[in-house]
Amino acid sequence: MTVEAPPAPGRSGLSRGITLTFAVAGALTVANIYFPQPLLDAIASGLGVSDSAAGLVAMAAQVGYAIGISLVVPLADAARLRRLVTVLLVLTTAGLLAAAAAPNLATLTVATVALSTTTVIPQILMPTAASMAGPEHSGRAVGTIGIGLTLGSTLSRTLSGTVVELSDDWRTAYLVAAVLTGGLVLFLPRLLPERRRGSGEGVPYRKLIGSMPGLLVAHAELRLSAYLGATVSAAFAAFWATLAFHLAGPSFGKGVAWAGLFGLFSLPAALLSYSAGRLSDERGPYFGNMLALGCAGVAFLLLGTAGDTSMAALVIGANLLVYGGNCTQIANQVRIFRLDERIRARLNTLFMLVSFVGGAVGTMIGTALYQAYGWTGMVLGCSGFLFLAAGGLVRGRRLG
Repeated sequence: MTVEAPPAPGRSGLSRGITLTFAVAGALTVANIYFPQPLLDAIASGLGVSDSAAGLVAMAAQVGYAIGISLVVPLADAARLRRLVTVLLVLTTAGLLAAAAAPNLATLTVATVALSTTTVIPQILMPTAASMAGPEHSGRAVGTIGIGLTLGSTLSRTLSGTVVELSDDWRTAYLVAAVLTGGLVLFLPRLLPERRRGSGEGVPYRKLIGSMPGLLVAHAELRLSAYLGATVSAAFAAFWATLAFHLAGPSFGKGVAWAGLFGLFSLPAALLSYSAGRLSDERGPYFGNMLALGCAGVAFLLLGTAGDTSMAALVIGANLLVYGGNCTQIANQVRIFRLDERIRARLNTLFMLVSFVGGAVGTMIGTALYQAYGWTGMVLGCSGFLFLAAGGLVRGRRLG
């Protein structure tokens, strides 16, 4: 067996070309979760079901992704990465093809759950890239891949809608996604190490899953990152969940398309968030979290004072939130990836799951506050989430 030499001190073991390739792969695979969202009306018409029934497809994608993060991503701590990624890409491609050929909504929903469960490549690439880059450059690697995920989730909605408009068939979008995902099989596995450095060969799957609650108890850094991820995700999700209602309200009177455009309006902040990885490398995750909370705080101050009537305030606020959200995720992942290399995939699983729950809670609370108290109530609720995050960050300052 050939043993890979560690990178020289102060140098990254991950080239810029491979990092960018990982970012593209992350963008293409995470897009499989989000590209069906603009297609729901076309799916409803094509399959002869109601709009609410077609909404099951979007929910199935989120459920499948949560299952994949919980049950598939931990395998990266023990499995052969090249084989694991190849299998996942093949299964995801097969799921997309099954969805494209689905004769009814039940089949489409089942196929969506299946393909979303296996399209968790980004959450495998994150800890792998951090290990390949080394501790001094892990933030840059995580930041670059994070930009890929943001672009993939944002642009996939626009591109899938364009494909369907040109082809006049929602199934074409699934076929295009299958081609793009399947194409990754040709080169992505070759760029990965056979195993991640420090991973445990032959660890039973049941032991991998069973060990995760203990990891949350054992690592204060993980608890801090998960807490910050959940609270900031709650504020972030509350804003995006209520934005469409706010835009359609009497202050603006805009259609649904405007909510989608805000994803494009916030692309400058998504691209600038690469700096968060460099800052986390140079000044530590604590600084990244402070910067994130500062940006989010200014965003909600602006949204609360001018966002009720000013479109410019909404756009600026959205950019500050996207930058802050990306900053906090990168800083949190850098913090946990500095822990034991042998458990990085499971650490990432726990972090993502807690953040996912935080986002779901924020969506529910933000929507309820908006319905009861309007835009100002939602903004105050989000500020409360940020206050909780700030309190946790102050208490955990010693953890970096």
